[in-house]
Amino acid sequence: MIVSTGSTQAWNDNAHRNARLATCWLLAACLALLAIGTARADSTLNPSLLPEVQSATFEVVAAKPKDTLTYEKPLPMDLLPYQERTDKYYSIGTAFAIGPNTYVTAAHVFMVGYQSLWGPPELRDASGKVYAIDKIEKFALRRDFVVFSLKDPPKVTPLAIDAKPALNQVVYSVGNALGTGVVIRNGLYTSDTPEAQDGKWKWIRFSAAASPGNSGGPLLDQNGKVIGVVLMKSPNENLNYALPMSEVLDAPRDLARFDKRMAYQFDVFDSTITGTFKGQFKLPLSISDFFADYARAFHAYLDSQLKALLAQQSANLFPNGDGAHQLLYSGPSMDDFPQLVTRNSDGVWVANGKSTIRITLPANGYISGGVADHNILFHLRKPDNIPEASFHHDPKGVMDMLLKTGFMKRGIGPERILVTSLGNPGETGAWTDRWGRHWQTWRWPVPYANGFVSLFALPTPDGYAILMRIEPAASRHDTTINMQALTDFVSLPFDGTLAQWKAFLADPKLLPDAFKNIRIDFDYGKSFRYDSSRLAFSFTPALQKIEPDSMLTLGFTFFPESDGKVTWGVGQVWLAEDNHDHHWLSLLRNQAPPADLDDSYQSFWKKVVSRQHPYDALAYNESDMTKINAVVPPPHDDKPSVLYTAYVYQPGTQPQAEMKQKIDALLKNVKVKEQ
Repeated sequence: MIVSTGSTQAWNDNAHRNARLATCWLLAACLALLAIGTARADSTLNPSLLPEVQSATFEVVAAKPKDTLTYEKPLPMDLLPYQERTDKYYSIGTAFAIGPNTYVTAAHVFMVGYQSLWGPPELRDASGKVYAIDKIEKFALRRDFVVFSLKDPPKVTPLAIDAKPALNQVVYSVGNALGTGVVIRNGLYTSDTPEAQDGKWKWIRFSAAASPGNSGGPLLDQNGKVIGVVLMKSPNENLNYALPMSEVLDAPRDLARFDKRMAYQFDVFDSTITGTFKGQFKLPLSISDFFADYARAFHAYLDSQLKALLAQQSANLFPNGDGAHQLLYSGPSMDDFPQLVTRNSDGVWVANGKSTIRITLPANGYISGGVADHNILFHLRKPDNIPEASFHHDPKGVMDMLLKTGFMKRGIGPERILVTSLGNPGETGAWTDRWGRHWQTWRWPVPYANGFVSLFALPTPDGYAILMRIEPAASRHDTTINMQALTDFVSLPFDGTLAQWKAFLADPKLLPDAFKNIRIDFDYGKSFRYDSSRLAFSFTPALQKIEPDSMLTLGFTFFPESDGKVTWGVGQVWLAEDNHDHHWLSLLRNQAPPADLDDSYQSFWKKVVSRQHPYDALAYNESDMTKINAVVPPPHDDKPSVLYTAYVYQPGTQPQAEMKQKIDALLKNVKVKEQ
């Protein structure tokens, strides 16, 4: 994830701030104040210049897209200001003419059109006529400007340029302030400030008021000549930045250049990597060809940054390093809510994310949701009245259910209107993570926000485990590669009724690769059998009921193999008579902990090895339950590194002899296959 991206620079981005120059700025401001007495007398731009300035200055606009979303009620558009609700365009910035069919705006204004749902940027004059951009002639990402031509240019007199302006003079910011039309405001040219990355040029700093929408507009001197392109605003003071026109004029023609330092971060740890997005390609190009060439370069850079960051962290990147041991030897979480494995500040990897909202759906369905870092996590339990054959192949239906949590509301004036459907996704695909889990990938456009809802959905017996992000359109590729990488860090069990398991197992395309070594067979009222490369066991209704609504949970988790490689496999098999959890049995995989783990891990393993209570096959009462636990005999008598423990729990107080009979019946049909 780009921490400071060159593709969508906000107006109030203060990346060029340099605290070490604060004293110099203060001195320059004081000197400017001394000149105000003379400057004020001449603070109004000569009215004779206004017609030419206004005709050569344009709004940069983007067409409002068709809204494809469905809402809980008609949108109360009358709550918006008249101009906003009736305008067919979004106003995104300012541009101006500097030569015959030659126009300038800020690169970050122009780049609103990059991968945009609003279409390419265009220019609009004071009469409301809109002009399409023809060719991109110059582009500099770091200096934040673009020079271009129009397909059907208007007849205007270009603004004159002063490439060597003097300090402490009155200046005028001209622009589409706040998207309400072009205005002119005066102030002072206060100082020159080196750009932050390498100091290769100096920004013009000025005190003339500037607002969102002014970006890309001209900064004029008192004679109406352009001295700079208005680009940025200081966040806590009325001092703004403009790029000197000499930088625009001196830039090589017919070339797009990018040379911008960016920090890159990945959600599961707080380390970052800083690189420079650097390169160039030939111009002129049409706007569509320009964005295509830019995407090729920028996407390759993003790919390289994510790869480099993960490689930099590889020695201690889960499941590698001592910091992973705690999670690898803790056994599975049996909570059906998915979690994201993240690294704490102390270097220890933990499962992060818990359900903070739960919405009930008809027919025993529900949605639980929560947040982990920048990601939304969901567990969707399928309603029983939806056929299994269609459920795992209906992204629209899944999203319609998720929207019931209220995660997407559109603000209209003071109201927030619930989105009830996004329709069918605009993009569908598939992704297989490093553990062989097959995710379904869906992406929905959100036209009014110029963004996307991106969703990775992992089919489970009872529904879906879901990883979701809501991102700007320009971040589409970055979102995709980040979510692909994040799937390797998702932890979850597989849970459902036997009826749900039957349907799930019947569709091999849904199954993770781990199921190639797992066989589950059951016959309602007669028998249940689980058989894998590690463990096999079976039982009959004499031990516990086997019915369609009986619950089966496979506690998948991450653990090391005998060769040291980490796998994602079943750490626990848990079965209950029904979803009330009153009668249940379980088999849990336990592994000898490494020496670096604390006493709690060591003492637990010692109890299991020596069959100490509660692993002594003697029943005991706890929390209104009678419990009995035992250790499954290993295949060999030498010191095993893996031991399985067996559990039988019954409600209330049960006789010792009866509980012993049940645990013996379970143990009789258990076979441990791993050494």
